[in-house]
Amino acid sequence: MTQYLVLASSSPFRRMLMENAGLSFESHPAKIDERKIEATLGVSGPDQVALSLARAKALDVSSRFQDRLIIGSDQTMSLGSRVFHKPRSLAEARENLLALSSATHRLNSAVALVRNGEVVWEHVSYADLTVRELSGQFVDRYLARVGDKVLGSVGAYQLEGEGIQLFSRIDGDYFTILGLPMLPLLQQLRLLEAIDG
Repeated sequence: MTQYLVLASSSPFRRMLMENAGLSFESHPAKIDERKIEATLGVSGPDQVALSLARAKALDVSSRFQDRLIIGSDQTMSLGSRVFHKPRSLAEARENLLALSSATHRLNSAVALVRNGEVVWEHVSYADLTVRELSGQFVDRYLARVGDKVLGSVGAYQLEGEGIQLFSRIDGDYFTILGLPMLPLLQQLRLLEAIDG
């Protein structure tokens, strides 16, 4: 029994992952204030922040679509105790990239499934990425080449593009890095008989 799926996101990367997997779905972004929700969480870890935001997105969209299975997702990036957000400017992107230089940071990718206002499943996947040593001059040239595209990425890089040149090691799957852990999501959709299994 196939169920109607709704992706609670306007992310072109998340839509692409679901389309490439052959899923039939609609995409409707959530209308939430992510920073306001984060502020209510207190000292939650980055993985719990990602999960809370994924859940909030799915719950918001679920209020508009009865009897649909809503997929909410979010991703946080952390280096030690520091949690990063999408840079607001190229200057902030430069600062963030230099902070990541010669260090391993973690991407926390969360997904939640909600139906009729009830969370039916949630999951967090992790990826650890090591940035090679970067000079300020290289970062300036990199940002000049890629431009404002980096402002759409929490790490100021797009691994599927020129951003791959920033790394010396990656531990984690591609889907987690792009912000939607597809393998556990597909397994759960099969268990719920929401897709052909």
